[in-house]
Amino acid sequence: MDSKKPYLVSIIIRCIYAGMSLLSKAAYNHGMSTYVFLFYRQCVALIFLAPFALIFESFVWLWRSDNSFYNIGLLLVFRITFSLNMYGLGISYTSATLASAITNMIPVITFFLSTLLRMETVKLKRASGIAKLAGVALCMAGALTIAFYIGPSLKSFNHHYISSHHNNNNNNRPTTNAKETWIEGAFLMLLCATSWSMWLVFQGRVMEEYPSKLLFATILCLCSALQTFVVALIFERDYSRWTLGFDIDLIAVAYCGIFVSGLVLYLQGWCIEKRGPVFYSMSAPLTFVITIVVSLFALGERINLGSVLGGTFMVGGLYSVLWGKSKDQKEKETMAALP
Repeated sequence: MDSKKPYLVSIIIRCIYAGMSLLSKAAYNHGMSTYVFLFYRQCVALIFLAPFALIFESFVWLWRSDNSFYNIGLLLVFRITFSLNMYGLGISYTSATLASAITNMIPVITFFLSTLLRMETVKLKRASGIAKLAGVALCMAGALTIAFYIGPSLKSFNHHYISSHHNNNNNNRPTTNAKETWIEGAFLMLLCATSWSMWLVFQGRVMEEYPSKLLFATILCLCSALQTFVVALIFERDYSRWTLGFDIDLIAVAYCGIFVSGLVLYLQGWCIEKRGPVFYSMSAPLTFVITIVVSLFALGERINLGSVLGGTFMVGGLYSVLWGKSKDQKEKETMAALP
């Protein structure tokens, strides 16, 4: 039974991420500002995590080195202020399916950035190196397909959308050409994935100084709540959109704050500790599949063929890179075992 727990946890994590895409998209369609949503989400996450940090952690002065403040500042900029704001804008311009498809690129972009920073190596004369390059190429093809080929809409099995105020137009600015808006949204989601990947690269260095994931996450939520509040004040001057009612907006904020920013943090750490990052990354396409199924059968969201095709390319690219990395890892283990 214990050997099956990592598989169950991976499925739970991907279901939570799929719920994030669907509920946040519904909240934006309902008229909620993406900037205000992110601020409230971080506040809920802080309220959720702070009591556990106070009970289970001994607080010490966080800045343990001269670079600590600088490194945490980079994490906040890449992961919260920039990445999540780009995610909110991108999904409000496009769809939950596209958002979940783009996230399949994060492990591949992380590998690409790590290669540029000489943290990863690519041996072009080996099958593993060719597989890695092919994976990057497939992900690029998937991104271009999603951005420039919308295609026909797949027939939904439910014509009642989760939000009663379903609106395909952007909630943060006046209406514009639909295709241009879609391309812009896909580009924003790509920026989000790139920023998220940069966060993963920097996070490894910072976590070496702060082994307590709970305390570190609580401090990040506190600082990010302050940052996102300033961003929301600058970009959202219509203060009527700051109001939360007992509707889909409140549900989405509470869900993302508690489950995504809170629970997933520990489930990810546990899963990676038990089976490693490659095992965890291999479950990423589940979010894409779950989002499509729920959108078609339960929520009635329009899904374009281009998103499905592009997402399929990205899934193929992800597994190609992961296969190359696992091949390299096996070779290293074999060499280390030699006398």
